[in-house]
Amino acid sequence: MIYEEILYGFKYGAAEVTRLTSDDKKGWVVLQVKTPKTEIQIYVTKTGKVRIYKDGKEWIKEKDNE
Repeated sequence: MIYEEILYGFKYGAAEVTRLTSDDKKGWVVLQVKTPKTEIQIYVTKTGKVRIYKDGKEWIKEKDNE
């Protein structure tokens, strides 16, 4: 399997993981996972909350036992 580091992430097999943007002051980051067939964006807040987007729409998570 091919592994390659790129400027803001890495490529591993068919996946490319990239940091798209971040805000050091507010503590959030947006990552992208891209494959030849699709891509998703992952928004992570400084408190650890995660939101996942595909085609500009947020994926709705199932309720868990919080």
